[in-house]
Amino acid sequence: MSHPLEIQAGGILGPLMIRPRQFGDDRGVFAETWRQEQFEEAIGQSVVFVQDNESVSGLGVLRGLHFQVPGRAQGKLVRVVRGSALDVAVDLRKSSPTYGQHQTAMLTGENRWQFWVPPGFAHGFLTLEPDTVFCYKCTDTYSPEHERSLRWNDPTLRIDWGMEQPLLSPKDKQAPLFADFDSPFE
Repeated sequence: MSHPLEIQAGGILGPLMIRPRQFGDDRGVFAETWRQEQFEEAIGQSVVFVQDNESVSGLGVLRGLHFQVPGRAQGKLVRVVRGSALDVAVDLRKSSPTYGQHQTAMLTGENRWQFWVPPGFAHGFLTLEPDTVFCYKCTDTYSPEHERSLRWNDPTLRIDWGMEQPLLSPKDKQAPLFADFDSPFE
C-alpha cells in the first residue's frame, strides 16, 4: 500500500509540504485531512496540536511574518480550504545553515496541500483570491507576551510576494527588521 500522505521537502530542513490522499467519485471528494500517527511519521517527531485557527481574508491581505518565542513557540500545520494563498516560512534558528532563508508554498482549496511550519520559523501568508479561508493547527496556544513579528518586505529576507501594496494590519506595517532581530531560537 502506498503511503497515505504525499510529502515534499523544500530547500530548508524542517518545513514540509504534505498532501493527504483523497478519494473522489461522482458525489465529490473525501480526504482525511490529518491523522496523528501519519503526521508524526512524516515529520519524524511527536507533536501535539492544542489550538485550531481559521481566517477569512479578501484578495491581497498579507498576515505575517509572525512567530512566538521559546517558552511558547508554535509549530503550525497550515492549509487553504477555499481560495489560494502564498505561504512563507522564514528560518529563525541561529545554528541552522539556512538561517534567514525562506521557503514558500502555494496553498489552494483545489490542490489541498498542507504546509508544516515547525517552531523556530516566522510564518506569513498572502491571499491571492477574495474570501480565502486559511486554517491552521498550532502546537501551542496564542500568547501575546511571546508573540513577535518581522517586516513582511524586509530587504534582507528578499521574499518575493508578487505584490507591492498588500493590505496589512498596523502591527505588521511596523514590524521590526531582520537586521535588528536577535533570534532566541538555537
